[in-house]
Amino acid sequence: MNIFIINGAQKFAHSGGAFNKTLNSWTTAFVQAKGFEFRTTDINDEFDAFAEVENFKWADVIVYHFPVWWFQVPNRLKYYIDEVFTAGHENGIYKNDGRSHENPEINYGRGGLMQGKKYMVNTTWNAPETAFTLEGEFFDQKSVDDGVLFGFHKMNQFAAMERINGFHFHDLEKNATQERVDAYEMAYRAHLEEAFLFVQGSNEPS
Repeated sequence: MNIFIINGAQKFAHSGGAFNKTLNSWTTAFVQAKGFEFRTTDINDEFDAFAEVENFKWADVIVYHFPVWWFQVPNRLKYYIDEVFTAGHENGIYKNDGRSHENPEINYGRGGLMQGKKYMVNTTWNAPETAFTLEGEFFDQKSVDDGVLFGFHKMNQFAAMERINGFHFHDLEKNATQERVDAYEMAYRAHLEEAFLFVQGSNEPS
């Protein structure tokens, strides 16, 4: 299995991307232990958009890691996505928007070229998990995936990729104790085991 890991933790202002670097190391250690082939990209580095498209085309699974900034992806990651997905037009990522001139009202979003590929999104937050789950708290009991990440998931669906469940790390500024980080590492490794068992099972011939 080929895994492409994208570290979307931009270095900016007070953010050095330290936890996402750790998260990247947990992921690479896992895929190495499983014997998977993998490639990595750090969005802080200069990149060639067409070379990055080749990474998407090579991969069976794309893993995104990034912090959520102001309820969106970091601007450097957005720039990376805009450049790479545009370079992937009629070049392995998407052909068109899926519609035809004969009937432009239907089939929007069905022009992707990445059928059979899967993706995982892992995010890091200052917000505690209770901000998403408790009545009266900030996110109105809407989950990360159904709320802030809705558009990000649709972007990958537009390219015809299938989502596998990601992992969201909360309260990493005011409450990032070593004990919590260690517990997160164990929970994340268990999550990867389950997720990749699903991927391997779904890739078996019927």
